[in-house]
Amino acid sequence: MSVLYKLETFEGPLDLLLHLIDKAEINIEDIPITEITDQYMSYLQSMQELELEVTSEFLVMAATLLSIKSKLLLPKPPIIEMDDFDFYEEDDYDPRMELVQKLIEYRKYKGIAQHLHELEWDRSLIFSKEPEDLASWMPTLSTNPVEGLHTADLVAAFQKALRKVVKRNSYSRIQRDEISVKDRIRDVVEALQRSGKGGKLLFSKLLHEDMVRHEIVVTFLAILELMKMKQILCYQEKLFDDIVMEWKGEEELYGIPDTEIDY
Repeated sequence: MSVLYKLETFEGPLDLLLHLIDKAEINIEDIPITEITDQYMSYLQSMQELELEVTSEFLVMAATLLSIKSKLLLPKPPIIEMDDFDFYEEDDYDPRMELVQKLIEYRKYKGIAQHLHELEWDRSLIFSKEPEDLASWMPTLSTNPVEGLHTADLVAAFQKALRKVVKRNSYSRIQRDEISVKDRIRDVVEALQRSGKGGKLLFSKLLHEDMVRHEIVVTFLAILELMKMKQILCYQEKLFDDIVMEWKGEEELYGIPDTEIDY
């Protein structure tokens, strides 16, 4: 049965020492250097067994721990007496203090880094966008339409509007001359009478430039009525040529009776 080892990654030897101290719940100012050194060396050995790269920083810290451990185990050197002064080590000297100060400083900056990381995470949850020009969404103030005008100008505009209303309500009746088909038939017969060509007349001779649309329509209807009564015959000499009207009625040309046409 194979056993898998998973070692935590540390940013440096001080980070590893803090982890070991926190795990053992040890006072950082009173480090049991022997215990911590053994745990530290055990961790380095595990890294070597797993063929992990052990950097020089971890090896320097291991040498420092071993040096502190040896200083605590060895007896203090004897007092050296000299003529002018006595040279000896202080009784309260602790070789661990330099390492303790480094760990305290490292813990402080690590806490600050963790706090900044939390702020970065909180800020990453906030999405923002570049500022935009919102002038088009601002409410526009309407200008006064009568700004700069006086009372006399308003009265003049009102009077002008009243004059337009009076002109709009006024109207005139347009009367037009009614031309019946019956009367136009008589006109066509008289035109055939005046032609003097055996009762033949061109259709274009019945029209003139001053005629309006309804007169032309009534003239055409009169010709159709005469054709219906078989009084005239209409034909063309060739395609798109003028229409020739020829009298074919049994009555004399001058005495055509009144037709019963009421339009």
